[in-house]
Amino acid sequence: MTGYRPAPKVVPPNLYGRRDRDLTIRFYDRFIGGYVRWSMLIHRGAVKSRVDDNTTTMVILDKRVEAQDENVISLILAAPDDHELLPWHPGAHLDLRLPSGRQRQYSLCGDPADRRRYRIAVRRIPEGNGGSIEIHDELQVGSEIKVRGPHNGFGFAAPGFGSPAKHLHFVAGGIGITPILPMARLAQRLQLDWTMTYTGRSRDSLPFLDEVAEFGDRVTIRTDDEHGLPDPKELLNDVRPNTAIYTCGPVPMIGGMLDVLRNNPEVEFHYERFSAPPVVDGTAFEVELARTGETVEVPADRTVLEVVRQKRPNIAYSCQQGFCRTCIVRVLEGSVDHRDTALIDEDRDRGDMLVCVSRAAGDRLVLDL
Repeated sequence: MTGYRPAPKVVPPNLYGRRDRDLTIRFYDRFIGGYVRWSMLIHRGAVKSRVDDNTTTMVILDKRVEAQDENVISLILAAPDDHELLPWHPGAHLDLRLPSGRQRQYSLCGDPADRRRYRIAVRRIPEGNGGSIEIHDELQVGSEIKVRGPHNGFGFAAPGFGSPAKHLHFVAGGIGITPILPMARLAQRLQLDWTMTYTGRSRDSLPFLDEVAEFGDRVTIRTDDEHGLPDPKELLNDVRPNTAIYTCGPVPMIGGMLDVLRNNPEVEFHYERFSAPPVVDGTAFEVELARTGETVEVPADRTVLEVVRQKRPNIAYSCQQGFCRTCIVRVLEGSVDHRDTALIDEDRDRGDMLVCVSRAAGDRLVLDL
């Protein structure tokens, strides 16, 4: 990417076709250049400052059902005094600190040009840990909520604006449409060559179908009840050389596509998963909770977070994938096999660990819990 500069592009109006100002488009080329430089610094270990905690109070202006099965709702958030909000780019998310103390992450799926409103969408997960149920059943229009962000761990570099790819292909699995929808709108406004496969259990379960329909035949909708479980090759049916793929969905869907594309150097693959990835090459070890002296055994195929939650169900966590820093814990004794993408050298030297993905580099850790 060094030295690459995209050809000049005609700047379109904002993602929804209105003619008011559009910071997302206006600064997109500049943002991508900065994002690439920032990413390079992260990988070189050159960043020496911690992520800012932009926590603020927001109010829920609107709450509506977005899927026919009524299991997906959207929330419109704004500042209590209606001041301008922090800018964001496609792929960004918010951390919501719920009244119960739970913290959960949700992708922004509205219009980045709207500097006074954020939109997120939440699928009810009855068998989950209560975050989605709390949002569906307890948060109402007028409720106030603590929000941190926006942050972006799923940055979008469009062809001609940061990526050398010639074609874009999006794959969205169910509620995975939320980070993909602003990307697709931007691709449409930039008049790029792009397609999408949108998949889920049934049409009733798919949110934002009316908005997706605006893209016409660029989008293929396939559902399990009509077509059976998706085959990874089917989801990638419009992939060709020099394609950039952006996908969000369940772990098995992402894993299947990774297997198909693993030896294809002509395809970019960018993804965000719904839940924690499986533990790879793990070994069993012991964890001591220093404040009580209790010990727990962490099996080779489970995370520290999973096991500790059985003793401490109120332990803070969010992404379970090693990038949001919510589950950060101080290590008092033992060596850590760091598997996250968020901590920098200063954090690790201080003894910080993300217990959602990182493990012991020996047979025992003592944690400040």
